[in-house]
Amino acid sequence: MLKLFLDSLEEGVLFLDKNRRVLAVNRAARQMIRLEDDRLVNQLCPTLFKETACAQACEKRGSCALVHDRKPGGMVQDIVLERPDNVSVFLRMWSILLPPAENVPMHYAIILRDRSHEAELEQEVAERLQLGSMVGHGPAMQKLYSQILRMAPSHASVLLTGESGTGKELVAKALHDNSDRCKGPYVPVHCAALPEHLLESELFGHARGAFTGATAARIGRFEAAEGGTLLLDEVGEIPLGTQVKLLRVLQEKEVVRLGENTARPVNVRVIAATHRDLAAMVERGEFREDLYYRLRVLPLHVPALRERKEDIALLANKLLADLGRHYRRDNVRLAHEALIALEAYDWPGNIRQLFNALEYALVHTDGPTILPHHLPPEIESVDRPASGPHAPRPLARPYYRPLQQRESEVETISRALAETGGNKAEAARRLGMSRTTLWKRLRQAGV
Repeated sequence: MLKLFLDSLEEGVLFLDKNRRVLAVNRAARQMIRLEDDRLVNQLCPTLFKETACAQACEKRGSCALVHDRKPGGMVQDIVLERPDNVSVFLRMWSILLPPAENVPMHYAIILRDRSHEAELEQEVAERLQLGSMVGHGPAMQKLYSQILRMAPSHASVLLTGESGTGKELVAKALHDNSDRCKGPYVPVHCAALPEHLLESELFGHARGAFTGATAARIGRFEAAEGGTLLLDEVGEIPLGTQVKLLRVLQEKEVVRLGENTARPVNVRVIAATHRDLAAMVERGEFREDLYYRLRVLPLHVPALRERKEDIALLANKLLADLGRHYRRDNVRLAHEALIALEAYDWPGNIRQLFNALEYALVHTDGPTILPHHLPPEIESVDRPASGPHAPRPLARPYYRPLQQRESEVETISRALAETGGNKAEAARRLGMSRTTLWKRLRQAGV
């Protein structure tokens, strides 16, 4: 009866004697560990979970490390078990010290819970490589992705700040695409590209005859973005006179076309972007304070490329793949030394400069490999650390390849495993994915 009860549990249970030797196991534990009774019973518990922190602590202590005098229920430990079938299983385990009983050798009960699916979801979210057209997996981008997904459902105005070339336009598009306005229009306006009288017409529209050349009535960008999102790019360049009219639209949620007196209601979410310090401009009287606070209900800073150098390898290979398709040179790759040069440079022009540098290199190389001397001189000449804790991590070859290329994802993973001598953790790191994701890809391919 007891055996039937134990085998009905979803949790795995192992009973150990005082020396931590396995006396009995239930069905769930056998399925998690993937060993039969004859290979489980009489084994020392640490040998079943070898190389995990729990097993190492257990062997060092000489008794079950999960048992704690001050915690009767035992201490919880999350481990990753590498099973004999080459599958990584995420387990949550804890130990219970059993009360002494005459003629009963069982001393500990180890409880196992399979949290592989939970861990897989956690890691896929934590290791997101892309959001919309943005690429990056480092801490700065993970934080940015989280902020975008948090702000997207809101209808409040967002002020994007950051240096030129960081991809603020891509952030704005991601905010739109992840909002409930995603089926509505997304309308960008580059405020610095238009003189004041044309900018007002672009934003608010005009009636026929409103000014010389206005031969027909025309709706503005606010009306064009009805039900969607309007991006005011380089909002710091808007003249003070236009700022007054923009503030009124934001406050009243209606526009008046040039040459008309009729107000037209608009339902638009406004995202503003600038590389300028608007707060300093407010202090100098160059930007209206009331408009500034109306725009920055939700402030969001986009990090510079030098603040997320761990993303350069992924980003460079993605941009190079785009350029390769444009130039019909899909076979061109970055040499390891060229990648180190890219990671050593500070990128004052950010992603836009990186794209231009890769295009320069693509034009200057005739072969399939971009070497350091193919890069622009200012990048190729930068001193690069050869070793040490701050040296760029080595990549045997760029692994981020477009799906239509000849090598399949499985072949790419297999090569990574071969180059790392079968070290799954290192192969996953080189590929920019978790071990769980790596095995998931292989399982999906039937490998």
